[in-house]
Amino acid sequence: MNALFKHSTIFIVLLSFSCGAGNKSIVDPVPPPVPQVKYKTLEYLKAISGSKTLFGIHNREPNSKPAQWTEEVFKQTGKYPALWSGDFLFQEENIRDRPAMIAEAVRQWKNGAVVNIMWHACNPALAQPCGWDDKGVKSQLSDAQWKELITTGTGLNNRWKAMMDEVSIHLNILKQQGVEVLWRPLHEMNQGVFWWGGRPGPEGTRKLWQLTYDYMVKEKKLTNLIWVWDIQDFPTLATDAVQYNPGINYYDLAALDIYDDASGFSNEKYNIMLQASGGKPIALGECQKLPTAAVLAAQPKWTFFMGWSELVFSHNSTESIRNLINAPNIITLDQMPGWNN
Repeated sequence: MNALFKHSTIFIVLLSFSCGAGNKSIVDPVPPPVPQVKYKTLEYLKAISGSKTLFGIHNREPNSKPAQWTEEVFKQTGKYPALWSGDFLFQEENIRDRPAMIAEAVRQWKNGAVVNIMWHACNPALAQPCGWDDKGVKSQLSDAQWKELITTGTGLNNRWKAMMDEVSIHLNILKQQGVEVLWRPLHEMNQGVFWWGGRPGPEGTRKLWQLTYDYMVKEKKLTNLIWVWDIQDFPTLATDAVQYNPGINYYDLAALDIYDDASGFSNEKYNIMLQASGGKPIALGECQKLPTAAVLAAQPKWTFFMGWSELVFSHNSTESIRNLINAPNIITLDQMPGWNN
């Protein structure tokens, strides 16, 4: 990638000691050192925080059409979103078409967009490919299976690492192309309907996040990933922002998904995320009802919002989408500086 490590001999020695196969830290737990990578994307988000917000949209399945909802925004407004998002997904055809999604990520990056990628992963205790239901993404693990999953060297632990190997091949292609990725696995960590979510505490979902981070950063050397820690806006948000926080060294950006239309984009949620972020950038990871320009002016630290694919067009009028995308505090693709500048 274009960003360079700022390292020292001491850093290299410590990293090689702590990352060796099978090694355990002498003092446990100790957060891992954060790779000192100067990400263009992250620096840009920090620069606009407090004044501007990126218009973004997710492109859910099929991966054979990895920009269909981005194109729909353009069709309705005449402007492209500044953030494009894709997903590795879980169905047979979408796993097969992951290369098409990755090719679109490269194209979007070269056009100057921020690239976000999610992974709705299959349950490692069940089959892959899988579906959305109780035998797929929305399935559950027993407490014993969970313990096996987060224990190094067990069958489920190795299975999860093998699944990470599969997506890492694609993420490494992006690394070689110089593409930085807002990486958003295990999203909505406080959402119990997903097999990975809804387990608070140090041995719960955040432990799986830490394991995933350590493996992909230290073992797979994916230094092009900007880690997006993400939770949903349940009434328990204030507690969840603490219980599901993986630790300041384990994420680069904190995101909140807004699906509670009753409370909407409340100042309470905004302030909770500001506090939980530890001073790092914050964003609206998903929403069906888009925020207004006035809301974003009152809550200016949201660096981007990401509308959820087709739901954007069923929960917002064309007029409201146009008003938002043309607002002076909203950034669209044509206003992006370009990553080579």
